[in-house]
Amino acid sequence: MNKEKLLKIISHYGLKKQLKYIHTEYFELDEAVLSGDKEHIAEELADVFVMLNQIIFYFGIDQTMLQVIADEKIERQLKRIEEE
Repeated sequence: MNKEKLLKIISHYGLKKQLKYIHTEYFELDEAVLSGDKEHIAEELADVFVMLNQIIFYFGIDQTMLQVIADEKIERQLKRIEEE
């Protein structure tokens, strides 16, 4: 993912507009998942991925920190599953 290009996009449109736009992308992903069309799902996942990366780069979120947090959340959910 090209950080400079994504920062150019979010700088051009502004954070507030991009945060509103990400909701459209989430909705389109939801619709794609419900359709079950693998290619459509991949396309919409890519759109959401691009938007998320704009936010990650804009706020300077550390990728390693993000992975650690995600791993913790996965472990917490697996623990909940075991307790069911």
